[in-house]
Amino acid sequence: MKNKRPREFFPKLALIIALAVVAGNLKAISVFLGTGGVNMNEVLGMLGNISYVLLGLGLLWLVIWLILAYMSKQRGTLAVLAVFTLTWGAVGTWRASAGDVISLFVLFILLWVTLPPMLKIVNQYQRAVLLRFGKFAGILEPGLNVILPWGIDRAMYIDLRTTTIDVPRQDIITKDNVPVSVDAVVYFFVFDPKLALLAVQDFRQATTLLAQTMLRSVLGSHELDEMLTQREKLNEVLRNDLDKATDPWGVRVTGVEIKAVDLPEGMKRAMAKQAEAERERRAKIIAAEGEYQASEKIAQAAEVIGKTKVGVMLRMLQTLNDIAAEKNSTIIFPLPMEILRYFNKAGDFGDEASS
Repeated sequence: MKNKRPREFFPKLALIIALAVVAGNLKAISVFLGTGGVNMNEVLGMLGNISYVLLGLGLLWLVIWLILAYMSKQRGTLAVLAVFTLTWGAVGTWRASAGDVISLFVLFILLWVTLPPMLKIVNQYQRAVLLRFGKFAGILEPGLNVILPWGIDRAMYIDLRTTTIDVPRQDIITKDNVPVSVDAVVYFFVFDPKLALLAVQDFRQATTLLAQTMLRSVLGSHELDEMLTQREKLNEVLRNDLDKATDPWGVRVTGVEIKAVDLPEGMKRAMAKQAEAERERRAKIIAAEGEYQASEKIAQAAEVIGKTKVGVMLRMLQTLNDIAAEKNSTIIFPLPMEILRYFNKAGDFGDEASS
């Protein structure tokens, strides 16, 4: 809206001046018709007043633009505009003293056509590269800026905000000869508008193509397992390589993220079988480790029980108690060998006594 207000004001001002000129001429004509002759002194006085009005408006308009040029800190533009103001003022004073309304009106139209295109507004998130006669002349900062008209100065706008690039899906052969499809996202911003405009034709397109090439070359030098398990490391490698390559263009890469790694269907089935076999192997190892630990504990328990004579008997009675808790059970009661040996010794002693 700020750019449109001055442009809407200029036609209105020109219309008012044109009406003033027409009104002055009509008054001169009415005087001519009313008196039946030409009163040259009165007509020249009226034309002189209109000429000085146009001259004053033009000079005031030029002073406003000189202030804008001073505020924009464009010394070259300020100097040229000052020379133009002096020249226009000298010519306008010369023609106003002669009462030449038409020449003053043409000069004022010249201001209206020349000055508005000199105003350039740069947003806070932008920088404008100023080219004067095709050569680099400086960087326009955010705010109001005044440049030279008639194609002498050109302002090329560069956006400094962080931009994202969606890298198209790339078909890659990994180091272990596995075909995969990979896509990624690149985050970057312009830190030097001069290099972004003068060092490369289209920095966005160049960064996109370079990201595709880097993605294929870097990921192609790694195995599939690394791409699946070390994605953060590969993202950092891609970011460093891409940032170094785009630094001469004034582009700073802040991040690279691999979005997806798509595998062929056959490879997916093979990886599923491998994962299943790996899980079975781990289950068997865990079961074997459990048996080994249980056997160690049983051996330790037997060693503790064997240190006492009644330990085995107590363990046997505990086992009988556990079995008796179940109904419809057949209990086999083992007798220790010591008891049988005791009865054998008692029988032999009785035989000897009877004989």
